[in-house]
Order: sequence, then structure tokens, then C-alpha cells
Amino acid sequence: MKISYAWLQDWVSIPWPARELGDRLTMAGFELEGLTPAAPEFSGVVVARIVSAERHPQAEKLQVCRVETGGGDLLQIVCGAANARAGLRTALAQVDAVLPGGMAIKGAKLRGVESAGMLCSAKELGLAETSDGIIELPDDAPLGTPLRDYLSLDDSVLELNVTPNRGDAMSVLGIAREVAALAGGALQEPLNARIVATGGAATGGAISTGAGAAGAAAPHVTLIADKACPKFLGCLVRGVDNRRKSPLWLRERLRRAGSRSLSPVVDVTNYVLLELGQPMHAYDATKVDGGIDARLARAGEPLTLLDGKDVTLDADMLVIADQSGAVGLAGVMGGQRTAVSDATTDVFLEAAWFAPDAIAGRARRLGLTTDASQRFERGVDPTGQLRAMQRAIAILSAIAGGSAGAISTSENSAGLPQPKSIRLRVAQMTRLLGTAVPSQDIQSALERLGMQVSAATGGALAGSTPRGTSASAEFSVTAPAHRFDIANERDLIEEIARQVGYMQIPEVTPRRARRLSARSEAQPDEVRVLDVLAARGYFEAINFAFVDPAWQSKLFASAAALALANPIASDLAVMRVSLWPGLLRALLENQRRQQSRVRLFESGAVFVGGGEVSMLGGASLGQRTAEQWGLADSGSRGANDFYDARGDVEALLATTGAAHRFKFEPASVACLHPGRSAAIRYDNKTVGHIGELHPRLVRELDFAATPILFELEMNALSVRLPDYEQVSRFPAVRRDLAIVIDEIVPFSAVHERVTFVAGAALRELRVFDVYRGPGVEKGRKSLALGLILQEKSRTLTDEETARLMAAVAADLQANCGAQIR
Repeated sequence: MKISYAWLQDWVSIPWPARELGDRLTMAGFELEGLTPAAPEFSGVVVARIVSAERHPQAEKLQVCRVETGGGDLLQIVCGAANARAGLRTALAQVDAVLPGGMAIKGAKLRGVESAGMLCSAKELGLAETSDGIIELPDDAPLGTPLRDYLSLDDSVLELNVTPNRGDAMSVLGIAREVAALAGGALQEPLNARIVATGGAATGGAISTGAGAAGAAAPHVTLIADKACPKFLGCLVRGVDNRRKSPLWLRERLRRAGSRSLSPVVDVTNYVLLELGQPMHAYDATKVDGGIDARLARAGEPLTLLDGKDVTLDADMLVIADQSGAVGLAGVMGGQRTAVSDATTDVFLEAAWFAPDAIAGRARRLGLTTDASQRFERGVDPTGQLRAMQRAIAILSAIAGGSAGAISTSENSAGLPQPKSIRLRVAQMTRLLGTAVPSQDIQSALERLGMQVSAATGGALAGSTPRGTSASAEFSVTAPAHRFDIANERDLIEEIARQVGYMQIPEVTPRRARRLSARSEAQPDEVRVLDVLAARGYFEAINFAFVDPAWQSKLFASAAALALANPIASDLAVMRVSLWPGLLRALLENQRRQQSRVRLFESGAVFVGGGEVSMLGGASLGQRTAEQWGLADSGSRGANDFYDARGDVEALLATTGAAHRFKFEPASVACLHPGRSAAIRYDNKTVGHIGELHPRLVRELDFAATPILFELEMNALSVRLPDYEQVSRFPAVRRDLAIVIDEIVPFSAVHERVTFVAGAALRELRVFDVYRGPGVEKGRKSLALGLILQEKSRTLTDEETARLMAAVAADLQANCGAQIR
């Protein structure tokens, strides 16, 4: 959330500069994510008035303006803006002024006419992304005043991270309350926000408090779903000129908060939301058919939203409807049918309170996130609707005219949150914080936050010292309506800690003995395992455990994914069944940023079969090695392939001390290349997969090269416990054997048969040659095997060795179709 330091000063006296304020808010739980100036650097720009504007004699689209700055002679300025006209007050960059980006203004001739400066647009001063002409300032803007001073452009904008439980702080007013509590001050109502009459309005606004112009009345509101919408305020404002341009001060405040100006009506509702935290909506009253109902949608009911998106509503979605159907998705976005436009003159304003449970998740279900839904989901002050309505009417009437009718209120008090008293035990607070806080400080901290504090019945505080607190003391605390996050004793203790200051709470060593859980020696050391991949050029990725269901279904169409009941976004709606969706998206993201060689790995949980499995996955893309002069013309810089990734996996398996028990067997996985993929098996159990991404997905996902993937269960990397093995004192014997087998017979099958037949006498089996060519039938290959034989208790005789080799040869012929060469 972006908040202007100057806007905040309207509400509270701030004793610290912007940077220190941000640091203090961070320690109070509102992390400062950024601190930026309200406008880029520029100088020499002042308020000026165009005295006359005449067409340039040599250019039809240029005007020669005579400009005054409040003293001295008139200046001649050549200007091409269509809105330059006599009497307009605007921004003048004088000679020697410096604009954003370092552009210096000098005297010049334009088509033969002298120009002593430049009339500036908001875009040229870095105050807007686009501009239709030069800046238009109010008629009372003081001539000659530096524009930076007039618009308070030396203001700072704080970007704060407001935690989800603090919906009350998502506004200028909310942060002002926090600043007042931290500084020990009080809120000050801004002069232009003071309400002078209930149902009426404010300084500068001509607002009717009766029936309104021509006896108009607001549409009748019926709360059908009065638990989801227990409070609805409405007001009809007639005669609004929505074609006007919002004043510069309003546009500037919206800009600094990250919002753009659209029209007076929309700007006012956005302004009130940002300032008071109360979302509002405006309807074109002439487009509303009859009365208004707050009801649940009918299953399958259609609605076209303000952004033009057509949605189909579910039966648990709250809508605002007229007699012709839904006109808005409550707490999320209004409908297009009743949207205000430049031609709108009669506006019906809405300020409602919706129960968070009735709004939460509905926007994300439709792929939406709005400022209103963010606030209603977290909770809005149930007592702030009248204040927001009065504020909106006051500003709207001041900038766009109009006459407001009476504010109507429809309310079901039983459906609104009710204040409750919470018991606070000092002994419990001391136990949790690890330090004692004096009773005066406890009461002061809570009262600064607007809470009602009293000693619990029975005089529990009696006998406490002036700066101390009895260990048995108790308080009874009632939180203000806007602090709906305060639900129990621990919430109060957290608030006291924030106000006292976390830095003021001493570190205390726990008194209770720590118990460490037992860890098996065979359990894989995750750090050691991950270090192996890091040493082989992989970088660790950390992805969400929930993924886009559409993306995941491309890889695992038949997998049953666990759907989230309340996803944070529509593209993060199901739990992952593999690490590959996140890794592949990360590869694509790196590819978009022109990274041609990427190696990523991730360890984490996947959710399959109703359970959770810890997995280790990897993905690689691009060349086998990084570019370097020594390999410029070598095939070793070729594209990474299946065997490169297999080598990485085998390095992982080597950490177990039992790599020989793992096998790679051909396997079919829907998202992998059918001829370039394998299952990783351990003692006849599949513990992972490896392979190239399927060519169809490579094209569909727009990869520049084929990604190679692997994934295996972390528990499969359990370490074989070290065991003593006697070293033979007798000589080893080597015998070589050449066989011809079919191409489809893997070496693992040969290894298995040789190991079985040779038994304990076999110390090592080596492949020292593979041949295909003349003398070997097509579809077959020749393997040259080296058998290292050795006994621990005696020397093998030539006869024993010959019998063993004959048995191996016979078994390979029988079980592998081998031919002895």
C-alpha cells in the first residue's frame, strides 16, 4: 500500500522524518518496502498565468503566449498545447530550469519567434504517464510560486506491507491511528474533512440534507441477505457534472497512492477508499430499475462487470441487484449496466458493510482482485459508512456540483460485529513476553490504540506499585469497532509488545529444558544432498506449493489435484502433484529474460493420493557447459541431454553409499518424451522419473530448447550405514568376455545376471568397449566386459575361474539372448 507522507500529516502530527517514520512503522508490524519521492527532481518551474495566446504566424499548431509570473515584464512563450488559452494558470519552466532527466531549458527561436521558456505538461514534469496538454492550475494559484512548493512535490511516498489481519490499516486514517499511538499524540480531523451536519456535509460543499432537488429520493434498499450485508447506506445526488476534470490536488493524491484519475465521481469514491478505508460504489441513478436488493446470486446468474468481463455467478455470491437483475458483485466490482459515464448527472452513492465471510474468495474464484475486495475480505470498520458517505458527498459537490438527498440507512444490527470485553492477565503477559510491563504502560499502550481499559472486577490492581504491577492483576479491555482483529488475550499482548517496542523487550533464555527429537543415522542429510546439485551448477528454486490447475493439467492430465477452498489467486488454486510445474515456469521466466543456460533444483512437498511426499526435483535447459573459449568448437558444448541429467542424478545416488541398488528402466510418463525417459527404481520400487519434456509440450509452452527433468523421493536417498568389510589378502583375477546382445537389452540386465551367477567372487564388473558396425548384426551391439574376481579366504585357481566364466556365459545366453564372440 502506498501512502503519502503529506496526506498522513493532514491526520496526525508526525514528529519524525519519512525514513524514521518508515523504520518505526516496520517495528510496529508494517514493513516499509519502499520510500520514493512524490515527483522526480526538477527546478526553475513556477506558477504562471497566460495573459494572451495568439496563433503563431509560421505554424498553425503553435501559439505565441504572453505570460506573467507575478512580477517584472511579460514573457513570450511559444507553445503547442491545444489547451493553452488566455487566463489559464499553468506551470512555466523558466530559462535555466532543469526538467526531469536533466533536460535544461534555454531561450530559443521556434519558427522564427523567440521563446523564453516552456509551458509544461504533467508528463514532462514526471507527474503523469500521459498528458493531453499543459498543466491547468486553479485560478487562485499564487503567481511566481515554485511549483514544487505549491503542489508539495517534495513529499515522500511510503510503500507499506500491511499484514492480512490488519484490514483496518489499509487507509490513510488507519496508518494515522498507528502513528498517533506510536507518537503519543492524537488524531486531528483534516479541515476539509470536518462534517458540519449529520446527513449533510462539509466545508466547501453545497449539499442538501432534505429530499434533494425536484423531490428526488434514493431507490429503496432491501437487505434480503441481511447477514451477509447487514448495513447499506445510500444517497442520491442530482445535477452532477461528471465531464469536469478533477482538481489537481485530488489527482495528485490519487497518483501518489498509485491510482489514476478517471472522472470526478470515480475519483471521489477512490479517494474515500484510500483515505478512510471504506469502499464505495457509484451507480448512474437513471439506469437503476426500481429498488435495490442486497441478495445472494441465483446459480448461473450472468453479470457483466465494469471492466467488460462477463461472469457467471455462484449461489454463494452476494450481489446488489435491481428489478432487472444483478448490477454489481458486492464488495468486489460494480456492473457495467449501471456504470457512471461522462453523461451521468444523477448518481446513487453506496457505502455498505459486508461480512468478510460473504466476500472472501469470491473475487479470486472469478480471477479478480480489487481494492474493495482486499478490504472487505480483511474487514472494514462497521461504524465508518456514514463518515465515508458524508466525506464523498462533500468532495463531489465541491468539484462537480450537484444536490444531495437525504442519506438512507438500511441496517440489521444483529448482523453487525458486537464489541466484547477481553480479559487480560498480567501474569500471562509476563510469561509470553518474558518481561514485566508496568500497569501504567499497559493501560497507556492500549488506550493509545483506542481501546477501553479498566481494572477487572475485584480490584486486581490494588496494591501494585506506582511503576509496577501485581502479578495477579487483570484488565478488562474492549477494542474499538475498527479493530476487529482483536479476538483474544494473545492479541492484546501482541499490541502491548508493539507499543512498548520489540527492541525494548529483553532477550531471556528459556527456562524449560529443550528436547531434541531423535534422528535416524540413515535419514538423508538434506543440506548435503542439495550441495551436490549446487556443486554441479544448479541453483535452488523456491516455488509455491499451490499451482495453476490449467498449467498442471498440461503435464499431469490424469492426476487428481487437491483443490484449495480459498485460493489467493485463480492461477494458484490447486496443490502441486509434482515439482515440475513450478520448475518449468521458472525455466520459462529465465528464458524470457534471455538466459540461455539454466539449471534449477527444488526440494519440497508434493500432494498425491491424499498424502504429502517430500521430493527433490531438477530441471535444466540449454548448453551442457557455459560458454568459454576452450570449448568454442567442441562437441562438449552441445545441448544438455538425458545422459547429462542422469549423471547429475547418479551423483545424488552416490551419496547414499548404495548407488548399485538403483536402476534406470524405460518408463512412460505422459509429459515426458516416450523414447527418452526412464523410471528410477530402488529394490523394484519406483522412486522417481527422469527424461526430456515431451516435444508437444516443448512447442506448446514455447521453449527454445528441450528441458530435461528429474524428480525422486527424498527418502530414497537414505544413507546406507557404514559396515566393516574385510579386505582380501589374496590376488584378484581379471577375465574378459565379449558378447553380442540386442540393442534393447540394457546393461543393467547384464549386470544383474553377471552379479547373480558370479556371486561373492565378483568384486567389480567393467564395460571397456561398446561396438556397432561391420561384423555385428543391425539392431545388435557388442559389449566387452571385464570381470574382476577375488576370494577373501584363498586364491582362485584357473579351473575355478574357467568354470565361473563358463557359467556366466551360459546364463547370459539363456537370459539375455547373448552370443559369445
